[in-house]
Amino acid sequence: MNKSLFKKIFVYISALIPMIFWGISYIWTKIVLKYYSPITTIFLRLLISTIVLSIVVFFFRKNFSIKKKDYKYFFILAFFEPFCYFIGENFGIELVSPTVASIIISTIPVVTPIFAYFFLKERLTKLNILGLLISFSGVIVILTTKNSDLVVSTKGIALLFLSVFSGVGYGITTKKLSLRYSPLTIVYTQNLIGAVYFLPLFLSFEFNNFITVTPNKELITSLLQLSIFASTLAFLFITYAIKNLGINRTNVFTNLIPIVTALFSFLILGKILLLQEVIGIFVVISGLFLSQKKRKPEVVHEDL
Repeated sequence: MNKSLFKKIFVYISALIPMIFWGISYIWTKIVLKYYSPITTIFLRLLISTIVLSIVVFFFRKNFSIKKKDYKYFFILAFFEPFCYFIGENFGIELVSPTVASIIISTIPVVTPIFAYFFLKERLTKLNILGLLISFSGVIVILTTKNSDLVVSTKGIALLFLSVFSGVGYGITTKKLSLRYSPLTIVYTQNLIGAVYFLPLFLSFEFNNFITVTPNKELITSLLQLSIFASTLAFLFITYAIKNLGINRTNVFTNLIPIVTALFSFLILGKILLLQEVIGIFVVISGLFLSQKKRKPEVVHEDL
């Protein structure tokens, strides 16, 4: 296998792995929320992730620096995600089922091209757009099954769409920063700043409840999985993928999240997939492959 082919395969794997972790994360989050409130869950998730990344940074990248002019972009990045994104996701998932939450989040690639066109000058061919629409239609097929356990909550839907728009802003900002910084630098800094954002909220509103909870195996395991897989490894991989594929093509993989959630809901919670859901999964994957067809080279601005 030549080097260029290996890199191409690794780029697509880097886009796929986060979707698997994030798809399962809805189940982990639902478990943790049985014990802790949303702000506590997010803060601990980021705190553990930051500790893990600090160890990695200490041993492998002792000397990395951020240009003074770029700090504002890192604060904007962390404001989009994890701050706004996780507020929308964690409070929203309390009001709707994990499957519905993952489906709403999967609309990110439908919204992204509009913003990427204006901010990154990324263009999609008609074939790419067709792939996007087909992939999203597969999500709709899954949503409209009889056992989709759709729980309509206006507040929950609104909170989850806060996550959608935050995810778009995060992707655009990450694309710009990835031209100058490694995935490790970006993820470590965003999670550190994100933990700082959530600390006052945690101390003010949820600390008293936090100290009354006695952690058990289920809570600790789910929290560690959220922190290590969903908040650390997933972001490292997705940052690398965005840098190499662009925000539009990377975000199409988001349509795989509800598929992963549905599959693991079956494996962990025993929820059986219907034929219509299997068809929906096939449609999503077909659209995904279609959207990855070659297109015109994207225009990327080096300056922020």
